[in-house]
Amino acid sequence: MTNDFWNSRFSEPGYAYGTEPNAFLVSQKHYFLPGLKALAVGDGEGRNGVWLAQQGLDVLSVDGSEVGLRKARELAKSRGVSIGTELTDLTNWKWPEHEFDVVVAIFIHFPPEHRARMHDKMLRALKPGGVLIMESFTPEQLEYKTGGPPVREMLYTVETVREDFSKGEILLLQQMLTDLHEGPHHRGTASVVRLVVKRKSLS
Repeated sequence: MTNDFWNSRFSEPGYAYGTEPNAFLVSQKHYFLPGLKALAVGDGEGRNGVWLAQQGLDVLSVDGSEVGLRKARELAKSRGVSIGTELTDLTNWKWPEHEFDVVVAIFIHFPPEHRARMHDKMLRALKPGGVLIMESFTPEQLEYKTGGPPVREMLYTVETVREDFSKGEILLLQQMLTDLHEGPHHRGTASVVRLVVKRKSLS
């Protein structure tokens, strides 16, 4: 999906995926200590990055939509926090290495030709001992039509995720059905794969 698509979606009234954080992200709150550095990948209008900042983290939100990042900064201001933002094409971004304590990737889907490389970049962005938290849609999501790309090749399986993050220590990996209440575009029963993975070393 192009930047034009996301700029158009984020130009709709309100917030496309709401202003509250993702429920799975909130369930992992025990990892989020004040002062830690966090990278919110494909953070869109900022609901997850802003929430991390509210937990006291130093947050960088990256996205390909200038409209989304502008709304993310507005949301942060309305919540009394600040976040860093960077407008970039993630597939061409000069990804930082071993810089973050937390990387968050909520419903960020890459096409097959980029997916494994992008997942490796996310893991490498972590300091040793840092954690990556990811929630993605599975191919079964095509039956529910409650969000996510309508393209099977861009949806993730447990096996794909396990392989992509095999260099890390996988702490949690599960496929499940969940009920989304995330703005007008993520609403209803959804099939997701959830991951928490720790970076083991600077390999």
